[in-house]
Amino acid sequence: MRDISRWPGGGILGGLTLAALGVGPAAAHHVMDNQLPATFMQGLLSGLGHPVIGLDHFAALIAVGCIAGTQARGGILAVGFVVAMIGGVAVHLGRATIPAGELLVALSVILLGIAMLRVRPVRPPGALLLFVLAGLFHGYALGESIVGAEPAPLYAYLAGLAIIQSVVALGAMMTTRKFLARPSFEPVTLRLVGAGIAGFGIALATQQFSA
Repeated sequence: MRDISRWPGGGILGGLTLAALGVGPAAAHHVMDNQLPATFMQGLLSGLGHPVIGLDHFAALIAVGCIAGTQARGGILAVGFVVAMIGGVAVHLGRATIPAGELLVALSVILLGIAMLRVRPVRPPGALLLFVLAGLFHGYALGESIVGAEPAPLYAYLAGLAIIQSVVALGAMMTTRKFLARPSFEPVTLRLVGAGIAGFGIALATQQFSA
């Protein structure tokens, strides 16, 4: 069996569970030193940075891309996650409340990781449903740092979110397809990455319960 650390993203995901023990939710959801973005550029940078420095969001994006890589129309499914994520931000901006939002984010990471553990790929309708729900929960959490912003930084923030999440998810999807096409690639490696993501989600959920 191949060393998971040699698979793209494997080394990063291998440390996610440990990182979860030392990173609180607030640290994962703020880019501008907890300040509300006031300009277009600040909004854009905040949107671009959130899903990368927030390990829960980054893990979800990697999982979405990996799962999409096993689907014939994976690109559409990955974009569906991004659209649902923007919808989740809109829900938060509309002052609607989703109880235990951070816990739902952690649970979505667990479910995405579990979906990667399947021997057979998740069926497209199931993948779409999972992506939409996960996108809504993650978008709701990401909307917290932009509530109350002026229109210019707000729209820039949304654009940044859509751009970076599309790039990461589609990049992971194309990488997954590239490796699955190799005769020497062992599918168990992909499942090990899924186990790492699920384990990270469990650590996050445990953190939420203990808090």
